[in-house]
Amino acid sequence: MTKTARSMAGLPWIAAMAFFMQALDATILNTALPAIAHSLGRSPLAMQSAIISYTLTVAMLIPVSGWLADRFGTRRVFMFAVSLFTLGSFACAMSNSLGELVVFRVIQGIGGAMMMPVARLALLRAYPRSELLPVLNFVTMPGLVGPILGPLLGGVLVTWASWHWIFLINIPIGILGLIYARKYMPNFTTPRRGFDMTGFLLFGLSLVCISSGMELFGERIVASYIGILTILSGLALLAAYIWHARRHPTPLIALPMFRTRTFSIGIIGNLASRLGTGCVPFLMPLMLQVGFGYSALIAGCMMAPTAIGSLLAKSTVTQVLRRLGYRKTLVGVTLVIGLLIGQFSLQSPGMEVWMLILPLFILGMAMSTQFTAMNTITLADLTDENASSGNSVLAVTQQLAISLGVAVSAAVLRLYEGVESINTVEQFHYTFLTMGAVTLVSALVFLLLRPKDGRNMIKR
Repeated sequence: MTKTARSMAGLPWIAAMAFFMQALDATILNTALPAIAHSLGRSPLAMQSAIISYTLTVAMLIPVSGWLADRFGTRRVFMFAVSLFTLGSFACAMSNSLGELVVFRVIQGIGGAMMMPVARLALLRAYPRSELLPVLNFVTMPGLVGPILGPLLGGVLVTWASWHWIFLINIPIGILGLIYARKYMPNFTTPRRGFDMTGFLLFGLSLVCISSGMELFGERIVASYIGILTILSGLALLAAYIWHARRHPTPLIALPMFRTRTFSIGIIGNLASRLGTGCVPFLMPLMLQVGFGYSALIAGCMMAPTAIGSLLAKSTVTQVLRRLGYRKTLVGVTLVIGLLIGQFSLQSPGMEVWMLILPLFILGMAMSTQFTAMNTITLADLTDENASSGNSVLAVTQQLAISLGVAVSAAVLRLYEGVESINTVEQFHYTFLTMGAVTLVSALVFLLLRPKDGRNMIKR
């Protein structure tokens, strides 16, 4: 086997490792926050900055990853990203205060912002579009294992060892990733182009403002109008970036790629449909604990069926897309997801557990199919010239969609909390109904696809 063939064979495993590290880190940290807060002498409510600092760093720096990979090569940038993420993990474990933890989470975020986007960019350049669907499908599977292992592993480590191990566990994985990447990852580059610093500042700050505004508005950290003003400021900066990009010879993110119809539909569909899917991991544990009286451990484990369903569906996505095509699949599965989210309004504390587990399992299968189809149709028709920018936009969209789903559902829940005539469980029921309806409407976006769209991705 030639060196190129070995690189091609090993590349999906490298990308899968990056996805696994990110997914595992996120879920372990959330379950361990109370233990970290106790160790550092802080209130658990004051620990939110440890999460936000990472999220905002990732959102702001994702667009830079494409330019860096084009300029210095995918292998060099990926190895640098994994090194930063691994060193940041070690530093987080050594933190003695919340301030130190936040600073080192930012370092982790710098690595995280480049790790998965650069690995996916390497896949885009290494594989023809007709072979990309099964490859991307494989890459996302280890990332779906994270939500299953994360809460359980986090609970075990905090209970039987200490919270420091939730960060230290990244070190051996990172070292293996570096060894594997050095041996197998291709070092793709493109002709040099200047770095658009003005565009980076406008676009990056717009993402920070939008993400921060969503957190402020959804979590009620400050008055609602401050969150709204922050979001509007972000939108104004985004408009300023568009004005700037139209006049810059080599903008950070090129606007002409939005003329690619499938790309634009995929980006809009990601934002619209993830309002519903993004609310479930936030609302369900809350309803189970606050409304139904379940313990935090049981509530966390109840989300496992969704992750298991996501894993099992990965083996059937390609066959479904070949039989139905992207248009029918995305419209149909989005309608199913909307109905499943809405039916959570029928759940009550006295119902059998399996009646909650079964819909969560089916929801996981539907979400897995939707995510794979959305991501691949978004990238399907991009050229090698705009693959880097398109990949960055998709990664940013996914990052923002997570915050947007939580913020919107939190705002809806808060709206129903103001209605005195309904109890706590009913507040969650009405919120699920609302978000389910929003998801059903989002299916209209995928009607804009043509029946033959994405055919080059699913050739036999």
